[in-house]
Amino acid sequence: MNRPTRTVLAGGSALLAVAVVTAAAIGFGGKSPSASSSTTRALPATAPVTRTTLTRSQQVNGVLGYGASVTVAGRGSGTLTWLPSLGTTIKRGRSVYRADDDPVPLFYGRLPLYRQLRIGDVGRDVEEVERNLTALGYRGLTVDRRYTWATAVAVRRWQKDLGLTQTGVFDPASVVIAPGAIRVASLTGRLGAPGSGPILAYTGITKVVSIALDVALQTLVRRGLPATVELPDGKTVKGRIAKVGTVATAGADEQRPATIDVTVTLRDQSKIGRLDRAPVVVSLVSDSVRDVLTVPVSALAVLAEGGYGLQVVTGSTSRYVPVRLGMFGDGRVEVSGDGIAEGTLVGVPE
Repeated sequence: MNRPTRTVLAGGSALLAVAVVTAAAIGFGGKSPSASSSTTRALPATAPVTRTTLTRSQQVNGVLGYGASVTVAGRGSGTLTWLPSLGTTIKRGRSVYRADDDPVPLFYGRLPLYRQLRIGDVGRDVEEVERNLTALGYRGLTVDRRYTWATAVAVRRWQKDLGLTQTGVFDPASVVIAPGAIRVASLTGRLGAPGSGPILAYTGITKVVSIALDVALQTLVRRGLPATVELPDGKTVKGRIAKVGTVATAGADEQRPATIDVTVTLRDQSKIGRLDRAPVVVSLVSDSVRDVLTVPVSALAVLAEGGYGLQVVTGSTSRYVPVRLGMFGDGRVEVSGDGIAEGTLVGVPE
């Protein structure tokens, strides 16, 4: 499915012209009515004026998968003696790999560990280590930014459980840091190779949609905005923009635009099944107005005196009321005017 990028406007200027002309000429008797005209003739089908949030959307192509991968580079010495299988999920405290048969487990965090830690050290890295030790069940220490005697005791207990030399000094090369649980995406290292340099690459464990977005559309995306993803089987899943790149990638040639990377997270992973690296279509909200009165676009009529109106039906009579138009979207149009309120019945072509 390689769909081109397209805008869904459910009523741009061309569609508006067609809709109102059709409504006037076919649905309302062939002549442009006057705003003062009323009738007791056979009444048309009706639709109520509704109050809603109206949106326009831009559809773009994306790829459903586990997102961009991150490379793990070994920082210690020794020889690789164990590697996980592709696709393996690794959680906090579990081994990412082994060097000289010593486990190198996963710790959760966002701050790269950059120094050895010992009693007296202070910093965010200390807090990150203490938070992980506590989550793994090592008690007796306070999670703060101070590496105390209690922290060193917890580190020694942790080292003992892993079969490491019990120094009470924390070595940054003894763990792999990632924001959360990881999935092994590829293996670079080989058993028997040095335990330094690239070893494997990982992704997150939940599926996301990756979009190479035309930079001309970057105003449509902002972290936290909603998005709707259409899967290859036609089902849709609600999502939210989680990440917007700030560095543009040049197109392969002059015909291809520069793009930025956008990541959309999905609310209901159960709808995705086993799909991976699948093409999807993402609807991004390009414009939105809240709490406005709307009618079907087909309800609009061209008035003889100019402008647009609605055929308001009351009981057994109807009259044409001029209206001001706002945004179009989803086959509806924002309207306002005297006599137009939520629940008002307006004529629509059958």
